[in-house]
Amino acid sequence: MVAIIPGTKAPFFTLKTSEGGILKLSESLRGHGAVVLAFFKVSCPVCQFTFPYLERLHRSYLHIPVWGISQDDSDATTAFARMYGCSFPMLLDERLDCTVSYGLTNVPSVFLVTQDGAIKQTIVGFAKGEMEDLNEQVALFAQQTVRPLFTQADEVPALKPG
Repeated sequence: MVAIIPGTKAPFFTLKTSEGGILKLSESLRGHGAVVLAFFKVSCPVCQFTFPYLERLHRSYLHIPVWGISQDDSDATTAFARMYGCSFPMLLDERLDCTVSYGLTNVPSVFLVTQDGAIKQTIVGFAKGEMEDLNEQVALFAQQTVRPLFTQADEVPALKPG
């Protein structure tokens, strides 16, 4: 199940962060080769499973922004970030305007958006192979060597539907 298919232009948006700031996709794309957008709901077990791996991605390639886009309020989103060790920005989509513009029916939904505003990759739910592909793509955009996203100690299933 795919929300926005790769090759489609990403809907631009401006959202508040859980810390009270403002982030604009259009401005961030100008300064980076790509941006990873990860839509979630704090009560979603697959989101809870996925976000620590997105944190690994964030820490491995600091030049490529990872943004969590929460469908919950600031307090719940901040608690989620703390609980799952996420240090990347958390944006608030409480009215679900951004969620609707991306055509989402499931979370987590992850998008790799390139500098020209195109969707390069879409992941709905958790798919290990797709997450590994995302890791490779982000490394390429960051112009860095690919770092492992999963370790031997991780018990990672091939798929967890959202």
